[in-house]
Order: sequence, then structure tokens, then C-alpha cells
Amino acid sequence: MTTVRTVATIAALTLREASRRRALLALAVLTAALLLLSGWGFSRLAAESEFATLTSGQARLVASQLLNLVMFGFSLIAALGTAFLAGPTLAGETESGIALSVLARPIRRSAVLLGKWLGLVAFGTGFVLVAGLAQCLVVLWTVDYWPPQPVAALALLAAQTVVLLTLGLLLSTVVSPMASGVVAVGLFGATWVAGVVGGIGEALGNEGVAGVGTVSRMLLPTDGLWRGAMHAFQDPVALARFGQEMKGFPFLSEAPLTAAYLVWAAVWVALVWGLAAMSFTRRDV
Repeated sequence: MTTVRTVATIAALTLREASRRRALLALAVLTAALLLLSGWGFSRLAAESEFATLTSGQARLVASQLLNLVMFGFSLIAALGTAFLAGPTLAGETESGIALSVLARPIRRSAVLLGKWLGLVAFGTGFVLVAGLAQCLVVLWTVDYWPPQPVAALALLAAQTVVLLTLGLLLSTVVSPMASGVVAVGLFGATWVAGVVGGIGEALGNEGVAGVGTVSRMLLPTDGLWRGAMHAFQDPVALARFGQEMKGFPFLSEAPLTAAYLVWAAVWVALVWGLAAMSFTRRDV
């Protein structure tokens, strides 16, 4: 019971600390800017549809693809925010000596790490869910389009954030706060590019190139979870009608995620968290 209370306390303190950092203000400004720009863009799409420049099917397809594009922007903002919050939360406190005041007490380091991880998870997933829901409402208001599986899509985006912040937490146990954020975001971008290359390989029927995306999604599940979210955001009717013409398009996902891949993503998070706990336990503070 004492350990559970300790973990909950550290999680609450981590969440409060994250909400006070300047990163939160940056996230809020970027989110507001993206919502305003996307609202203007979707309103122009609605105008084109009213003037019969686009058919209803084309308009829905474009709306779903633009929604995927904008949601990728939100996932990138979340990636930047969580990656650069995870480093200072652990490595920054260790370097400054703040961690000594906590670890000097009879508290297990794994409990401290778990509390900080849970606090960051609450912060990152909360941002994704609120920002993503706001974007869906903007699209509904401007072009009268509502994604077929918004709950599943937002849950997968939140899971993507959890994967990245867990990686950032692991990196923060071995390198400086800034380096851990840079490496985490760099791997996030590299995995997405590898996924695009793999999609092009699938469209061209090149199994070797297609395998690049498959391997990258196994090593770091961020791109795989993102593709599952894209599929949940897409209009199924428009996808069935125009999907073959746009095969290989980076903001088009033809199939939902399998249960096996979701299990692998959960196992990946558990393994990386375990490595972070092992590294943090052995680190001198």
C-alpha cells in the first residue's frame, strides 16, 4: 500500500511539474495555430464542394486525407513535447541533484520511475485526446465529416505517445536531457520515413523495399500505431472507391492493425520500461 501511495504521489507531482513547464505553453500555442490553420483549410474545401468543383465522394476522401495530415501534425507536436519533457523529468533532476532528496529516503528507484512514467503518460495522452477531439470537431463543423472510429484512432495516437515517452525515459537514464529528446524525436522521424519507403515498396511490388517499413514498425511501434490511427480516421466508402488509385500515398492506410501487433506494442513498452528501470537502478546519482 505504501508503494502504491508513493507511486501515485510521484505521478501527481510529475504531472503538476509538466503542466508548469514552458513546454506546455509551446504545446498550447502550436495546437491553437494548427487548429486555426486546419479550420481555414477545411472551410476552403467545403467551399470547393459547394461550387461543385469536387464530387461528394472526392470531398470526403480529401477531407479524410487532410484529417490524417493534420493529425500527423498533432502526433509530431505530441512527440516533441513528450520527448523533451521525459528527459528533464528524470535526467535533469539527476544532474541537478534534486533526485538525491527523494532517493535518499527508503524509496525504490523503480517506484520513482514508475510514478514519473505514469505522470508523463497522463500528460501526453491527455494532450492527444483533447487536441485530437478538438480537431475532429473542427472538421465536423467545417465539412460535416466525422471519422468512422474516432475513439480507436485517438487511443492509438495516445498509445504512440506512450511508446515515444517510454523511449525518451530510457534514453534519459543514459544520456543528457537534451540528447535524449533529440534522439527520441530523430528515431520517431526516421521510423516514419522508413514506413513511407515501405509503403512505396508495397505499391511497386518490391518486397525488399516493403520490408524496410515492416522491420522499422517492429523495432519502434510509433509508425505502426500511427497507420492504425490513420485507418480509423479514414472514410471507408471513399477508401474503397479511390484506394487503389492512391496506393502508396503516405497518408493512406489500407488495413487496420492486427491484435498481434497491438500486443507487440504493449510488450515493447513493457520491455523498454524494464530496461529503463534497470538502467536507472544502476546509475550513480
